[in-house]
Order: sequence, then C-alpha cells, then structure tokens
Amino acid sequence: MKASPDTITLAGLIGEPSRMHMLLELLSGKCMPASELAGAARITPQTASSHLAKLVEGGLLTVELSGRHRYYKLAGPEVADALEALNTLARPKPVKSLREYDRLNHLRFARTCYDHLAGEAGVALADRLLETGIIGQSGRDFTVTEKGEIFLRAFGINCAELRRSRRQFAKCCLDWSERRYHIAGSLGAALTEQLFRREWIERIPGGRAVRITDTGRDGLRHLGVDLNLL
Repeated sequence: MKASPDTITLAGLIGEPSRMHMLLELLSGKCMPASELAGAARITPQTASSHLAKLVEGGLLTVELSGRHRYYKLAGPEVADALEALNTLARPKPVKSLREYDRLNHLRFARTCYDHLAGEAGVALADRLLETGIIGQSGRDFTVTEKGEIFLRAFGINCAELRRSRRQFAKCCLDWSERRYHIAGSLGAALTEQLFRREWIERIPGGRAVRITDTGRDGLRHLGVDLNLL
C-alpha cells in the first residue's frame, strides 16, 4: 500500500527558526561543519548538532565524514527548490541594520541558488540567452536551440551529456528577489560551474552571495549582459 507524503512532519522540520537558518545557509551549495552552521543560526554547537541530526533523519540534509569532522549539505536540488519556493512566498521582513542591508543587496544582485546563478545577474543572463536565441522557453522549462548547442559547446558545456543525467535539464526557477526566472537544473549548474572556472564570479565569504569580477563583467558584456545597467 502506498503511503501519502508526511508533509506535516516535513513542515515541522523546516519551520523551526534555527533549522531554517541553517538550511538557508546551505543554499549556497557548500558543505559546512556544524560549528559554522551554529554560528549562522546563533545557537550553541550542541544545539546545532541536535537540529542537524533531525534534518538528516528527515531527509533534508546529508552528512559527509572527513576524519573526525562532519560536513553537512542539502540532500539534493529538490530541497533547494523547496526552500527557494518558500523564499518566493514569504513576505519581506524589515531590515534592522546597515550590515543586513548590505548583505541583502549583495544577495539580490548575485548569489548561488544551490548550484546555479540567481539574483539580478542570474535573471539578466537568462533574459539575454533568450533574446539571442541560445535558449527558448516551453512552459516551466528552458530549451536549448540548435544555435545554443553550438554556443554552449564552445563555452565548455556538453548538453547531450547533461540530458543523460537523472536531473531535470533546464528548469525555469522563479527568483525570489526578481520575481522572474533564472536557469536551474543541470544546465544552470553547468553554466555556473563555467563562470566559477573562468573566474567570472567568486564567492563572497560568509554566505551565498557572489561577486562579479572585472573579468566576468567584460565576459558577460561580450555576451550582451551589461551589469552596469542593472
């Protein structure tokens, strides 16, 4: 007999404030130790360990062992999708400090949403690829045109190989700050990996915001994405 999804238990796991802080911190796609996650949630390491054990048991996180150290990460892109959907639904809360204001501006401009580029920069890249016919859109999915296959291959991305993976190929991911779509799925991840590899973007320490480098601004401008106009 097939059982129905236990959404109540899942909602309880996500709804606890400290656990939600840690889950959102892991939206960067990184593996993090309990000590760093405790700091992000402003709780003791002992309390964090208890919360993390529940999140692992509930299937929201996985844990990797490296010697005596334990590193936690989201269990998969579907967990990131659920958290991003909650961000989109949630009402904005008041900004209480200049530091929080600056952090929010960095997140709004460019950030990783699990393993793909989001924020103004991510949406602008998706818009430009649509305008130039590199990608198309079909419902809630992006598609890659014949022209796009050639362009992406030159950019270091093998679309045929990505399509063979079990992951959704090119998903339209609604951006919580822009209320428009950026590129998720295996294509979004591959694009973002190339941006990091080419040093067009780099992580800002202490969160999931990323910085567009000078090389990145020039490279994106050649693609028709002028971030100075955002």
